Amino acid sequence: MSLSNAEKKRFRAIGHALKPLVIIAQKGLTENVTQEIHRALEAHELIKIKLQVPDREKRRAMIEEICGTHHAESVQSIGHVVLLYRAAKRPDLRLSNLIRKAP
Repeated sequence: MSLSNAEKKRFRAIGHALKPLVIIAQKGLTENVTQEIHRALEAHELIKIKLQVPDREKRRAMIEEICGTHHAESVQSIGHVVLLYRAAKRPDLRLSNLIRKAP
């Protein structure tokens, strides 16, 4: 699943106003964190995750692992925050950030 530049631009504009739904801290990717990421992607499609990992290479590896595990696409990564997208099978009109925050 590859996003076009126009889609990435649109998703970045929507994601700018979002707050991180999941924060990954010292313990890393635990089972509970993985389940929360899955739940958030199913409900919202476009989410922000904050990675409180000091090493840049570990952050990149963690982002790749999250994207691979959840079949998501990294739209943007700035500092400790990453914006992820995964299309929902049945988007919820009340929860989907793409529908609610469409410009």
